[in-house]
Amino acid sequence: MKIIKNISIVLFLLVSSITYAQVKFEAKVSKQKLGVNERLRIDFEMNKDGDNFVPPNFDDFTVVGGPNTSLMNYNANGKKTYQKTYSYFLAPKKKGKFTIKQATIEIDGEVYKTFPVTVTVTDAVDKPNGQPDASDIASDKIHLVAEVSNSNPYLNEPTTVVYKLYVSRDVGISSNWREKQTPRYNDFWSQNIEIKGLNILRGEYKGEDYRYVVLRKTVLYPQKTGKLKLEPLVLDVTVEVPTGRANIFGQQIMTQVPKTVTAGSRTIDVKPLPENGKPSDFKGAVGDFNFNVTTSKTQLNATESLQAQIEVTGNGNLKLFELPKLTTPSSLEVYEPEHKENVRTGLSGMQGSISDTYTIVPQYRGKYPVPSISFSYFDLKTESYKRITSDEIVIDVVEGPTASVNNSENTEANNTKQTIKPNTNAFAFIKTTSNWESMSSKGFFKSTSFWCLLLLPFLAIPLAIFIRRAKDKRDADVVGTRIRKADRLAKKYLSEAKKNLGQKEAFYESLERALHNYLKAKLNIETSDFNKEKIEALLTQKKVEPNVVTEFISILESCELARYTPITNVTMQNDYDKAAETISLIDKQIR
Repeated sequence: MKIIKNISIVLFLLVSSITYAQVKFEAKVSKQKLGVNERLRIDFEMNKDGDNFVPPNFDDFTVVGGPNTSLMNYNANGKKTYQKTYSYFLAPKKKGKFTIKQATIEIDGEVYKTFPVTVTVTDAVDKPNGQPDASDIASDKIHLVAEVSNSNPYLNEPTTVVYKLYVSRDVGISSNWREKQTPRYNDFWSQNIEIKGLNILRGEYKGEDYRYVVLRKTVLYPQKTGKLKLEPLVLDVTVEVPTGRANIFGQQIMTQVPKTVTAGSRTIDVKPLPENGKPSDFKGAVGDFNFNVTTSKTQLNATESLQAQIEVTGNGNLKLFELPKLTTPSSLEVYEPEHKENVRTGLSGMQGSISDTYTIVPQYRGKYPVPSISFSYFDLKTESYKRITSDEIVIDVVEGPTASVNNSENTEANNTKQTIKPNTNAFAFIKTTSNWESMSSKGFFKSTSFWCLLLLPFLAIPLAIFIRRAKDKRDADVVGTRIRKADRLAKKYLSEAKKNLGQKEAFYESLERALHNYLKAKLNIETSDFNKEKIEALLTQKKVEPNVVTEFISILESCELARYTPITNVTMQNDYDKAAETISLIDKQIR
């Protein structure tokens, strides 16, 4: 009897130890019944650490938070306690009775599963969830807003979009936020305004005090009329929400909740420019401008040169229209203009100046009038068209030959007959030189050609050895071979860019490839290192002048902007010329 009692005690202790060592992995929900406007929390708890946790598919719910991981591991009175929890916050998609399927995890080489959990979703309730959970608090306390300065602009009138992130004083945001979706402005010419540092400012959101930071500032010029949609900016942020509990030092304990916030899509209704009163020479200029036509001088001699400049200054879409052309008499030789832009873009739009400078070379003496030139633009202040007309300029060529024919452009007809000068050489028709050939031919043997051909193979041997050694040395230079190959590719792509002038996409792709391969040849950088900051640093390190570096970077930016903006043939020609000139300058300066 005593033996049986001892055996029972041993079995009891054995069963107790097995039970104590048993792995627990179970799913717990915050409630079995909830309204369609409430949130459900589900915790997957385990008493031993594991790997390869796989949650169930929440097909009938939307995951609004999680997974959040919590860990509890302590030792009290010699008893170790371990608990690890994966938590999800779910929003039901519809009413009904739904089953959340099994979750799995691998512990000590074995796979454990939770039991399915069934919940019932009813109609919406007046006070969802009673006290709001951390996810609901985060949703109510953080907002991303896109502020549009003008939602009903004219075509080519600037409008500004400023993205602000409002955060309540009750919550915080960790620094590891990122842009999940960046807006693209397909029907706009756009430029981002640089923001130096994220300064925390104070403001109001729906009448409450908030803190906010300005994340983006973008200036837009609509290129189409009608209702144009702006894609939203979407951020992934981690919100720090107070739990209502304090630690032993009296400090508030915070919990982190991942959130996705969006500014939402915005629509801009673009008005067309009025047809009433539109000038025939209107080229699309919109803003407030001044127009000037000037020449470097008005009096000169024939074959000397002067410069005529057509310039527009002011505020408006300076990069998005063409300047009027210069018309001159046919007796003046006029070269292709040099286009210059001095434009800066701020929140109010573009401002600065653009100009075309023509080089003019007169060939004959006389007075040549340059007709007046008119420039039309749409004034946003008065909402009407305006025209500015330049004065007529007379170019006075004081010395030089007289034209042999009548020029309709001259102010007076020239009927002067040309004086014929007699030739004083009366024997010009008599041939004074001869080209005699010998009637008897000389034999090839022992001639100069014979000896040259005989000795040529012996002279070619050291030359061949020299060429062979030079080739071996050149082939051994792997870096040099790669640089020469990239240099040839740059020339090839630059020639392709010239062939593609007038075709925006093909031209800028070829131009960007040419610049890329040129940098690989000169700076020995790979494609992965191709960014503007490193290029600028390397060129500066190679002692290239700052203005040349700036010009090269501006060409790269033009290639990027050309994908989203309308580009004229004049602009493409200017970009090609600037690329060729900048590459030439870098070749001369690089060390």
